[in-house]
Amino acid sequence: MTSKTVSVRALWVTFALAYTSLAGARPEASHTARLARADAVVRAEMRIEQIPGLAIAIVDRGKVVLARGYGYANIEHSAPVTVDTVFQSASVGKQFTAAAVMLLVEDGRLSLDDPVTRYLPEAPPEWSAIRIRHLLTHTAGIPDYRTEVLPADSRRSYTEKELVQMVCASKLEFPPGARYSYSNPGYLLLGAIIGRVDGRHYSDVLGERVFRPLGMKSAREIDDADIIMHRAAGYRLRKGLLANQEWIAPENNKTADGSLYLSISDMIAWDRGLREGKILSAESWRSVFAPVRLNSGRTYPYGFGWSVEEFAGQTVQSHSGGSQGFATYISRYLGDDLSIIVLTNLAQGDPVRIARRVAAVLSDRLPLPIRTPIADSEPARRVELERLLRVGRAEGLTAADLPHVRGGFAPDVAAQYRSTLAELGDLKSLALVARRTLGDDEYSEYLAAFAKGQRVVAYTVDPQGRASDLDISEPD
Repeated sequence: MTSKTVSVRALWVTFALAYTSLAGARPEASHTARLARADAVVRAEMRIEQIPGLAIAIVDRGKVVLARGYGYANIEHSAPVTVDTVFQSASVGKQFTAAAVMLLVEDGRLSLDDPVTRYLPEAPPEWSAIRIRHLLTHTAGIPDYRTEVLPADSRRSYTEKELVQMVCASKLEFPPGARYSYSNPGYLLLGAIIGRVDGRHYSDVLGERVFRPLGMKSAREIDDADIIMHRAAGYRLRKGLLANQEWIAPENNKTADGSLYLSISDMIAWDRGLREGKILSAESWRSVFAPVRLNSGRTYPYGFGWSVEEFAGQTVQSHSGGSQGFATYISRYLGDDLSIIVLTNLAQGDPVRIARRVAAVLSDRLPLPIRTPIADSEPARRVELERLLRVGRAEGLTAADLPHVRGGFAPDVAAQYRSTLAELGDLKSLALVARRTLGDDEYSEYLAAFAKGQRVVAYTVDPQGRASDLDISEPD
């Protein structure tokens, strides 16, 4: 359950895109004026992205300054989005799975350093080095969803036991702790482990120990059969037109990688609980938000179900999600004590971009990036990226082209790259604008001029120069 992007990771590697006229708020601009600009950003983005319905919350220093629904929760019935509209969480739900794991850790019923084979006897012997913390931080080496891991037909029902057996049959892509590689199946396994330790479905643990204590009144597991008040319908764009979400078997929509129902009111309650340090101990929350340390000793900006980045001189805790007609995002700027949460009911919606543009108009300390070409000390990397873009357009990228992302490299991902690049036409130029370290890898950002437009291309490689991520996004 990943976020909407031409990429295979749900991690912040490119920063916000901007409406310059809206983002240029003067330092003396009033709070009311800034909120009006934020409202304008949301409405404009909904039109551009064709988002049917959206709910947003802005929490400034613990005070809810905006909680509002826009558009339709259900187009066919003209049902408007409100603060009580229930959306699917997608991968934003991973932070709740992580919280449930930490509750069991505090109970003394499992340890972060326990081998997963203690709870998953069906796992092969080579999995004995995988610890619970590896699953939480996507460093276990378990590949993401693909035909070799789980069947491509999501319309067929599987029990949790069957799903676990299929994941455990997959070959590890690297030694545990060696790399970060986003893995939804890792969180599926965490849900199974929670169930085997506690004796209840992971969502029941959350209901008793997280949702009810925090006042998250509508948060719960996804269930197509139940009557659920204010439930939003999910949508997707098909040939540029809105269509209903693709149907999957209900049994496959109960896994711990992001199968929850949440309203924006629920997420406000969650944010309040985070700010006040509720549910878990201070030590546990520090563990949740600590960037993972790889075997090399370097850190990667991901904790337990949270991306943990540094931006504009402050820590930003965030996570995005996208699944079955929904796209979601939560961001918490700790320096500004500002939280922005966006829930949408469109698969191709981009709540990350919306949230970052809103942040830019709310605070002068959260500027949008100005991308200026810089000297490139690795010209061979640019040459290889040019090749990937050409191949991606003409023949289609394969696992051999992007070796470290083969776990999530399903045929539909290759088709996404190809479609995007075909629409853009010939590559005219490529200029480096940023470079930084991500764990053991190196992340580079380029401004690419194509025959039919300009794009920002993010390209990440391992120490041997092999591609580990490729992302194509709209420019400022």
